[in-house]
Amino acid sequence: MKIVYAGTPQFAVAPLKAILDAGWEVTGIVVQPDKPQGRKGILTPAPLKAFALERGLAVFQPRKLREELPALKGLGGDVMITCAYGQILSAETLELFPKGVWNLHASLLPKYRGASPIQSAVLDGERETGVTVMKTAQGLDTGEILLSERTEIGGRETFGELSDRLSLLAATAVLKALPLIESGKFSLTAQREEGATLTKKIGKEQARIDFALPARRVVDLVRGMNPEPLAYTEADGLRLNVFRAESAPRPAGTEGAAAGEVLSDSPKAGLIVACGEGEAVRLDEVQAAGGKRMKGSDFLNGRKVKKGQVFSC
Repeated sequence: MKIVYAGTPQFAVAPLKAILDAGWEVTGIVVQPDKPQGRKGILTPAPLKAFALERGLAVFQPRKLREELPALKGLGGDVMITCAYGQILSAETLELFPKGVWNLHASLLPKYRGASPIQSAVLDGERETGVTVMKTAQGLDTGEILLSERTEIGGRETFGELSDRLSLLAATAVLKALPLIESGKFSLTAQREEGATLTKKIGKEQARIDFALPARRVVDLVRGMNPEPLAYTEADGLRLNVFRAESAPRPAGTEGAAAGEVLSDSPKAGLIVACGEGEAVRLDEVQAAGGKRMKGSDFLNGRKVKKGQVFSC
């Protein structure tokens, strides 16, 4: 069975590597066009493209895949596997492959369809997620399910860490799926609309910390925005990126402090900030604008953040 594989980010690399290492024949890789990166706007290949070229694979980068169907057909695939590719496939595209088009989606469908399933699960404080192998249909992540792989989400696990683990889980899932697809001996499960949710791309405008929220919600925001776009807060002209945070008890005598107020400026106790519902968080890893990433205790040694100062909510 000949495979065409479509993806773009680092998440898509581990499944492709697994497919190749298992000896499956991959006839072509479809990747989004190179995009400018950094201040100089240098065109940079996506991680999947870089890996594919290392393995000597043919790379196809159409601006709009639906406008390049003859070239896509020319790759000679019996089946197409997609993983975080980034374009919605047309009905004509789906018809090109005799054994279908199958998507590796980083959630337990029907929950968290759409663009940001991993990040949204962390932001929502979910304790379980997984990877679903789905037969691609016209709706957005609405196709019938072939199989799913489940995993718990660690209480301290960040968006980036979970993404790395789910990429490996997608590799496991695709190796289970390919023999089924090749043989045609499988059954599919229709997705239920009950409990379905849709995620959208998450940007910097959602990364500002609202300390009026309960501590758990603040911690989940910090986890879900690491490594990008990074949770942040501001006080008196200081912008502080936050990489790690944990719930913490309020120091004695601070019960009446407003949300966002610094409750501790002691390097020993750490940088503790008041949250909603009478709770607090300790900012364990931070970075001032233009500065280095460091432990919250080290930040207090060298910065003028004082008890009683208030971070904006």
